[in-house]
Amino acid sequence: MTGTLAGIARRARPRAPMEVLTSAAVTLDGGIEGDWRGQVKPGGRGRRQVSLIERRDWAAAMAELGTDLPWQERRANLLVDDFDLPQVPGTRLRIGPVLLEITVECDPCIRMEAVAPGLEAALTPDWCGGALARVIEGGTIAVGDQIRIEEA
Repeated sequence: MTGTLAGIARRARPRAPMEVLTSAAVTLDGGIEGDWRGQVKPGGRGRRQVSLIERRDWAAAMAELGTDLPWQERRANLLVDDFDLPQVPGTRLRIGPVLLEITVECDPCIRMEAVAPGLEAALTPDWCGGALARVIEGGTIAVGDQIRIEEA
């Protein structure tokens, strides 16, 4: 099963606006270059370095709410298309040259209610809010890169 990387976004600090990119460097200790969440803290495990969401889950949430907001309002780093994100921690994803390891579900928080009333609930079931990952191998990714599960 393969899909496509449909979007890349980052934010310089908490609550900062998301910056949409066409390509980005991804590093082991920094996640997506320039994204504050990707920095591994001393003694940390980097479980939240990169966040991913499926285009179809975002579209379903927008349809449920009767609105049409850009995907980066979810505050995720990567938007994947035609791909089911694995719901099993430890699963590895290859995106271009970058290797990520799924660590945990990305539960939507109350801040989603400021984006659109009901959005937190719309993203809550069945990993619809996306997944979090750590970087195993760095490199540069670009919109249009293939995404696939890689056997360990």
